[in-house]
Amino acid sequence: MRTSGWVISPSSNGDDRRRDVTGESLAMHPLTFVRQSKGWGKAELARLMQVRGKQLRIPLATNRTTVWKWEQGQEPDLDAQRVLADLLQVSYEQVRVEGWPRWLPVWEVTGLTAPWTEAGTVEALADLVGSGRMDRRGFLTITGAALTGLAASWAEAPYAFASALNGDRVTDTMVSTIEQRISTLRTLDDQLGGARLLEQARGDLALITSLLNVGRYTDEIRVRLHALAARVAHLTGWMAYDAGLRSAGQRYYVGALRGARTAGDDAFGAFVLAEMGVHVSEAGRTAERVDLISTAIDNAPRTLTPYTQSFLYLHKAEALSRHGDHQRAGTALNRAAALWERDTVEENPDWLDWFGEAQLKSTEGKVLLRAGQVERATSSLATSVKKAAPRDKAVRSSRLAEARLAGNDLDGALDAANYGAELLEDKVSSVRALDRLKEFSEQLEPYKSVSAVREFRERLRALSAAS
Repeated sequence: MRTSGWVISPSSNGDDRRRDVTGESLAMHPLTFVRQSKGWGKAELARLMQVRGKQLRIPLATNRTTVWKWEQGQEPDLDAQRVLADLLQVSYEQVRVEGWPRWLPVWEVTGLTAPWTEAGTVEALADLVGSGRMDRRGFLTITGAALTGLAASWAEAPYAFASALNGDRVTDTMVSTIEQRISTLRTLDDQLGGARLLEQARGDLALITSLLNVGRYTDEIRVRLHALAARVAHLTGWMAYDAGLRSAGQRYYVGALRGARTAGDDAFGAFVLAEMGVHVSEAGRTAERVDLISTAIDNAPRTLTPYTQSFLYLHKAEALSRHGDHQRAGTALNRAAALWERDTVEENPDWLDWFGEAQLKSTEGKVLLRAGQVERATSSLATSVKKAAPRDKAVRSSRLAEARLAGNDLDGALDAANYGAELLEDKVSSVRALDRLKEFSEQLEPYKSVSAVREFRERLRALSAAS
């Protein structure tokens, strides 16, 4: 799909954009990010640390190679960390409590600190457009107290609209055109996967943010623009997550949460909080996901449709299941299913039009599988794969393979896994789907001598090399 002429792209460098979409240029250690954000080369950082070390009476032999080793994964000794923390104006108490590399100041996000006003939302979106392209692959950005505080801030923030900014008039036709474009982009994402479309979504967010910054518009258009910013920020975050860029994905979700609050759309805000929980639970922080979905449900509008409530309770079931609370997960799952049965299509929000039986069965299957109900889980997961869009088929095939393997059906497990691999070879681009197939491949170690297993693993290696 070719971008329209009016899309604003944050970068005019085609090579950088290509590396951005694949994620290669974005994979960096947090120390690399800190150093580059301050304009320091490795040798310069080493020199600055030696100078600061002398001031603190902590002699260091830090050099360019030392910094390189740290950025490759070697942990600095405590003296070096103390000096670096002083240089970066981080308290040693934070160093001690957080540990390396968590204490490095890469996780400061404007979306967390800007006031919950319209001006604060625009500031957060502008910062996101300028810096959201950077991702620390493998390092989850927003966790702990910062994540809990974000959820609480969303729940308590007032609806505040500043006076219109001076600039060109934003017309109803312009906004309608962007709304239609985003709807099309969301449909393409289901078919092709996020990695191929991520740059286009970023361009759309840059356009909307620019309109908010310099445009002249009515109150009605202002609300629609903020609602659009929320939708696009979420879609961009989802695409980044699908492309394996979890940290960048989270930052976009923060922008989405702010946009939804400024537009007065608490239903969409609850949806975004639920989606943010996926990131933290996959990083092992399952209790935080339970807290997020609880905040979302407790503060969502009472006018939510049964369909939307079903979505939220599915997230609650998944959150509790990952946290090991299988009984409460089952209760939440039953509630989600009952709400689903009460669905009236005409009432449902457009941003949830992708939600259907495939998603319901996917979560049902995962919850049942963790609870040890393998046969029922396998049936639900098979239905989920059958009814899903192509990208979700690729993602969910690995879970179906896992369930079949748990049921001692090696041939069926390989059939499901190979189906996912075939989609990635021919139709879909999804780092998330590839990563999950790799995780399943590790479970095949007891069967490594089986020829069909060797063939699948070779196919997976070829996919990894091509990605």
